[in-house]
Amino acid sequence: MNFDLGEEHELVRRTVRDFAEQRIAPVAEELDREERFPYDIVAELAELGLMGMPIPEEYGGAGTDTLSYAIAVEELTRVDSSVAITVAAHTSLGTMPILLFGSEEQKHEWLPQLASGQRLAAFGLTEPDAGSDAGATRTRAELRDGSWVVDGSKIFITNAGTDITACVTITARTGEDEISNLVVPNGTPGYEISAPMRKLGWHASDTRELSFRDCAVPQGNLLGQRGEGFRQFLEILDGGRISVAAMAVGLAQGAYDLAERYAKERRQFGKPIVEFQAVQFRLADMATEIEAGRNLVHKAAWLKDEGRPFAKEAAMAKLYTGELSNRVANWALQIHGGYGYMEEYAISRLYRDQKILEIGEGTNEVQRMVIARHLGL
Repeated sequence: MNFDLGEEHELVRRTVRDFAEQRIAPVAEELDREERFPYDIVAELAELGLMGMPIPEEYGGAGTDTLSYAIAVEELTRVDSSVAITVAAHTSLGTMPILLFGSEEQKHEWLPQLASGQRLAAFGLTEPDAGSDAGATRTRAELRDGSWVVDGSKIFITNAGTDITACVTITARTGEDEISNLVVPNGTPGYEISAPMRKLGWHASDTRELSFRDCAVPQGNLLGQRGEGFRQFLEILDGGRISVAAMAVGLAQGAYDLAERYAKERRQFGKPIVEFQAVQFRLADMATEIEAGRNLVHKAAWLKDEGRPFAKEAAMAKLYTGELSNRVANWALQIHGGYGYMEEYAISRLYRDQKILEIGEGTNEVQRMVIARHLGL
């Protein structure tokens, strides 16, 4: 693998970093405090072509590789996780199932509006009693008179309830021993979306509980073959783990940047605290771990782009970066001291936003299970 990203990837990094620093950073604290979805920013991201980066140009996307997409997600998260997860969930979870498993008719119906960022998409997998054990889904879909009639519920679903959301792809039992994926358009009778859920972090991200009661969608809204849903969502999660791992690297880098800046400005005992060896060593450890995590993410993305197996590496990247972002956010807040505990300092927001990176897209424990399986243990 070539660790020199090259001019094309560096251009992506510079472009997204400039946008994040100039447009997102000035309003991130306000969006978080008001728990307000960033509609204006999403529209600008769409204009930049960032809402459909890995989607082929023929369907309205930018046609970039996975590595470029991971770099963009990292740079967004470096400044604000709520914006980053809006992009990542829309792309990796909401749009990818249609690209990977949809018919040409389904692709042409949904992908242009999703890849352009005009509309958002969501993915409904988790249920109140089916989290890590996603195969225990209880939502059911029964085929009646040419329609799938859905009954059940989903929880912790990102992007499902915004004013620009087009659809959610859900997993449902279409038989006693089979799971399938169905596209449910927003506004379908019988499909109800809760008020936004209140969360520890990601305050400007849209998170909802969904319920389906005699919700009928056309038979043609089935993605791929009936009964292939379990295999499909495992493939979706493999790719999604790369984007969440990129988020973890970005959050860790953002926390490091804040800690380094503060350490150079904060004076104690007559000198900046960055001159104390204890602070220097901590910053050195943080920088080392971030670099290791970034390389894991880039390797997983590279393998995916090469068409080679990447599930193990994606799980490794997601596990390692989730845990390193925990350590880095904690150390960065510690360097800030009492000021880090104040909401006016950005590190407090990054600290709150971090924990979900060890839970979403498969907990740390699930990642270890995935890795062990690939190791043949």
